[in-house]
Amino acid sequence: MSEIPKINLEKTKTDIIEFIKDKVDESKTNGVVVGLSGGIDSTLVAHLACEALGKGKVFGIAMPSTTTPTEDKIHGIEIAKYLDIEHKEIVIDGILNEFLDVTQLEENNLAIGNLKARIRMSIIYYYANAKNYLVIGTGNKSEILIGYFTKHGDGACDMEPIGDLYKTEVYELSKLMNVKQEIIEKPPRAGLWNNQTDEAEIGMSYYLLDQILYLYTEKDIKNTEIAEKLDISVDDVDMIINKIIRSEHKSKVPESPKKTIL
Repeated sequence: MSEIPKINLEKTKTDIIEFIKDKVDESKTNGVVVGLSGGIDSTLVAHLACEALGKGKVFGIAMPSTTTPTEDKIHGIEIAKYLDIEHKEIVIDGILNEFLDVTQLEENNLAIGNLKARIRMSIIYYYANAKNYLVIGTGNKSEILIGYFTKHGDGACDMEPIGDLYKTEVYELSKLMNVKQEIIEKPPRAGLWNNQTDEAEIGMSYYLLDQILYLYTEKDIKNTEIAEKLDISVDDVDMIINKIIRSEHKSKVPESPKKTIL
């Protein structure tokens, strides 16, 4: 059923590695900081960064909370040890609870989930500033297109090396990079609240999502034709298109009105 053309994995790997090197060189910084969630995206980026810069210029931070699955907590640190990079684990619940105590608002899962992402962003940028490093992003094309990230949270970074890869392509490149099979096979999840998984929250598998995104954004095919091609309902296609439209503001620089000259 796949409509997405196969990518040249070896060339893509080489291009990403050169991209990371160039961004660090251009910025006159000393390396990169990567947030290690224990998931496939951050694991792949950590592997690529080590190949690009060497393990001595990559710093990993695992930032679990009480809603982070135990398996992900373990994998975040295991990845750092496997790659032999300098790393640190910071549990964010104390910071989160202090914020919630001060604000005294009624609890809201989505707002708290986004707050966790923004706390992590603040921590990771603190280390980046202190070490004269760049923050290397871990977002993929599928999630960026539908806005499946927190604005000024996990969406905040200085470069996005896998930002042109659909999630299904992330899996393929991860296999080439010898990412551990147990990480590849895990269900994608942000761990922002208990029992959360990406595909359940999005409303479909990444495989199907990527087909819709490719046909809509790259082939400019209408929703009814996409539904027919993929043998799914028009409602499912519309749901994804609406996500794209509603989240466009997340990837734009904040706008300002034009001043009037006398």
